[in-house]
Amino acid sequence: MNDRKTSQVTQQKVEKPAPVRSGAGEIEAFVRHARALATVQKDGGRLILALDATMSRQPTWDLACQLQAQMFDATGKAGALNVQLVYFRGLGECRSSKFTDDTAVLKDLMARIECRGGHTQIGKVFSHALTEHKGGKVNAVVFIGDAMEEAVDDLAAKAGALGLRGVPLFLFQEGHDPTTESAFKEFARLSKGAWFRFDRNAAAALAKLLSAVAVFATGGLAALEARDRPEDRLMIEHLRGSNPA
Repeated sequence: MNDRKTSQVTQQKVEKPAPVRSGAGEIEAFVRHARALATVQKDGGRLILALDATMSRQPTWDLACQLQAQMFDATGKAGALNVQLVYFRGLGECRSSKFTDDTAVLKDLMARIECRGGHTQIGKVFSHALTEHKGGKVNAVVFIGDAMEEAVDDLAAKAGALGLRGVPLFLFQEGHDPTTESAFKEFARLSKGAWFRFDRNAAAALAKLLSAVAVFATGGLAALEARDRPEDRLMIEHLRGSNPA
C-alpha cells in the first residue's frame, strides 16, 4: 500500500477498480467511541472504512454504499473528510483504495466489488491501519463485519496498538454471533473505540451515527459540540465516558 513493502494489503487504484458486481442490501451495527482529538485537521480528517466482503456479507453491500455518502455530507465546516476503502474477500485477497474526499469516486468503487467466499482477514485490516498511521494521522477506523475467524489474542494486540496511537475502532457487528460480539467488544475497548449493533430497521439511526463519526474524525470533540445534534450528544457522552478526567 503506497508501495510499502511492510504492508500486507495490496494497493488498488480507485480510478481502475476491478470489474466486479455489487450485492443488494442492508447493514446492522454501530458504535459509541473513544479518545477525543479536538484539533481540526488542516488537510481534513482521515478515516478508514473497512469492510468484510466475504460471501455472507453480500445482502448488506448496497446499504453500505449508500451510507458511506452520509459521512462526507455530514462534515461541513468541521473540515474535509478523506476516506480510504479497505476490503477483504476470497482466498487471501485484501485491497485498499487511495484516500479520497469524493463520495462519488468511493461509491463507484464500492459498487464494482463482488463479495466472494473466504475467511476473515481482520488482522490485515488492523495492520494496514497501523501502517497508514505512520505516514499520516488516521483519525478513526470503521469496520463492518459479521464474523471473526482469527486468533483473537493476535487481533487484540493490534487493536491495543491502535488505541495507544489514538486510532479508535468503530466496530459494526452484523448478526448475532456471540464469539464475534465478544471479540469486537474487546477490540473496541482496547482501541478506546466502540461497538454497537443495529437491526434491519435501523439504517436511519446508523446513518446519523456515521455522520457523527465523520464529524469527529474531521473536527474532534469540539466539532461535535458545535453541531449539537442528538447523535452528536450521544457520541460525546460515549467519548467522555471512555476518557474520564
